[in-house]
Amino acid sequence: MNKFAIGAVVTAISGTFALEAAATEWNVSVWGKRRAFTEHVEKLAELVSEKTNGEFTMNISYGGLSKNRENLDGISIGAFEMAQFCAGYHRDKNRVITVLELPFLGVENLEQEVAVSAAVYAHPAATEEMAQWNAKLLMTSPMPQYNLVGTGEPRASLADFEGMRVRATGGIGNAFAAVGGVPTSVTATEAYQAMESGVVDTVAFAQHAHLSFGTINQAEWWTANLNPGTVNCPVVVNIDAYEALSDAEREALDSSVPEAIDHYLANYAELLQRWDSVLEEKGVQKVEIDAGVIDEFRAKAADPIRDEWIADMEGQGLPGQELYDLVVKTLADAKSGS
Repeated sequence: MNKFAIGAVVTAISGTFALEAAATEWNVSVWGKRRAFTEHVEKLAELVSEKTNGEFTMNISYGGLSKNRENLDGISIGAFEMAQFCAGYHRDKNRVITVLELPFLGVENLEQEVAVSAAVYAHPAATEEMAQWNAKLLMTSPMPQYNLVGTGEPRASLADFEGMRVRATGGIGNAFAAVGGVPTSVTATEAYQAMESGVVDTVAFAQHAHLSFGTINQAEWWTANLNPGTVNCPVVVNIDAYEALSDAEREALDSSVPEAIDHYLANYAELLQRWDSVLEEKGVQKVEIDAGVIDEFRAKAADPIRDEWIADMEGQGLPGQELYDLVVKTLADAKSGS
């Protein structure tokens, strides 16, 4: 082989190594199994790979990288590059976004949930707090208002909630505690066992989680309209990993978020349309709570918990009132279409 041919081979090999070196692979930590709650993560990975011709890929792990309560810690130490977590799992680590878990905020649909989450995520206080964990808030995992499934006689009045053992986290748990319930914050993956063994009487979830984690299979009834609130579960990325991306990779990631969220919303809408047939198929009674009971629940839970949250945040040097006002204004704008 002459020196020109050898040179060509060396150049080709070097080029191959360069291409391999340029490829970016992220590990993503979620939990459970693929479901409506993770569809935007799956879509994001698909879009990023498409936009970079396979040079930026994401390996999505359902529980293989970390426990769900430890995902933020994993991001902090760079154990993986992207993760999903819920604020109620460690409220002391993500105090700012817990404003989105206050009960009875008045969010009516997932589009409004996306709007208020985006506004809070963009607030400097949220950015700064997440930076302490080397995390950047990328997108929310919007969920409908939670409702209860339970066994035995339906719980349809505030008196029925007295002593009720309920799997509920965050502001929803606080709301039930305010009316005499006994909340427990077992993880989503533990909820079925807690219900089966009688550790809890009821479980508060969004619809997809009642399906995915099997609690609907234990249920005798479902509260169709209690709507005490929801939990906020962001998807975050490790800041060092994000900053190490090339400009093209970063653009591919950032530009894919809106489409990933749109995909999530469309997918969830289909699930909600099927929900009544799921209840009928499984023989679960649909319980409509009287409007007066809901008003009484709101009066006992919403205002006191909100005021306590604001005072607590302000006492820790965080802009609690400003964050709450931001949610209220953003929600009003979303409802008016402005």
